[in-house]
Amino acid sequence: MKISARAQRIDPFYVMEVAKAAARLARDFAHTDRPMLFLNIGEPDFTAPPLVQQAAVRAIYDGATQYTQATGLDSLRERISAWYAARFGVQVPARRIVVTAGASAALQLACLALIDAGDEILMPDPSYPCNRHFVSAAEGQAVLVPTTAQERFQLSAAKVEDAWGDRTRGVLLASPSNPTGTSIHPDELRRIHGFVRNKGGITLLDEIYLGLSYEDTFGHTGLAIDEQVISINSFSKYFSMTGWRLGWMVVPDALLPAIERLAQNLFICPSTVAQHAALACFEPESIAEYERRRLEFKARRDWFIPQLQALGLEVPVMPDGAFYAWADCSAACRRLGVESSWELAFALMERAHVAVTPGRDFGTAQTRNFIRFSTASSMPQLQEAAARLKALLA
Repeated sequence: MKISARAQRIDPFYVMEVAKAAARLARDFAHTDRPMLFLNIGEPDFTAPPLVQQAAVRAIYDGATQYTQATGLDSLRERISAWYAARFGVQVPARRIVVTAGASAALQLACLALIDAGDEILMPDPSYPCNRHFVSAAEGQAVLVPTTAQERFQLSAAKVEDAWGDRTRGVLLASPSNPTGTSIHPDELRRIHGFVRNKGGITLLDEIYLGLSYEDTFGHTGLAIDEQVISINSFSKYFSMTGWRLGWMVVPDALLPAIERLAQNLFICPSTVAQHAALACFEPESIAEYERRRLEFKARRDWFIPQLQALGLEVPVMPDGAFYAWADCSAACRRLGVESSWELAFALMERAHVAVTPGRDFGTAQTRNFIRFSTASSMPQLQEAAARLKALLA
């Protein structure tokens, strides 16, 4: 069977390859006094809160399970619009909001609507690997621009200008970012978008961790800058609905007809049950619970990262959002006699029974020297993981 060149261009998602290896080893360790601790997957340990679960059950019992329009329930789009106003003080008309089958569908729709064969999209290195594969699937080319800790591992306007070429179509940014948990300073984002817009390009902004921001300097949606910014968001992270596969995008009015046509043909509509459940995310009781969880994630960050630093796993930029720690593991590699974060990840799984994610997925600029820890696990699990790492590395 002949496999398309498009499919062959897509690299494996190494996060999941490592996860499969961790699951295999976990079965071997399951009945020991040191079961596998999973600090490798970016999934909240919290599930959807009670009102959301109840709304899903009610939708099923009421028979509210048939197709919605491709852009999602009007009532949900209105709730999202109101959330932007209440949380960020930004007026986002509901008509510009498209509910999607997860943020992944939103990114696919955006790329298919805006990228032609051969177009180049600038992205920071390191960055989330699937984002560049959405570009590739649309016959475009992701151009990874190396970043530094001094730049918070984010693109700067100067680097965007230097990397811009005849085939450049725009930028795809993430704030806060996976794997670093760092955000773009609002002033720098404004400069980047200003340059891109003057070039007639597009600014795609992945904001799926925006709700999980911890610092006042950051935590601002790029939609406050300009209506031409295209924002991608999700119910997975802040709203704790990972497996429900529900997200949304905010697009300029001119782009809406194309996005709707693509959504009608590719997805018909997002999950109707998930949409009815998501309406309950915005109830005061649910928002209060989400804010409690956000503070819990911050407490985990504040405790765990100093533990890594003490072990020589240097985190060069304190994450201001999400639930990741992007740690330089060069010293740990030397200590254990391995050459890269890939080998180190397997050593930690086999010897400390702690699963982590090597930097290999996230780019090529120094990523072999970095490892990503997820702090989405409970505090007791993080404490146990730190103790095991200390026993191995001290």
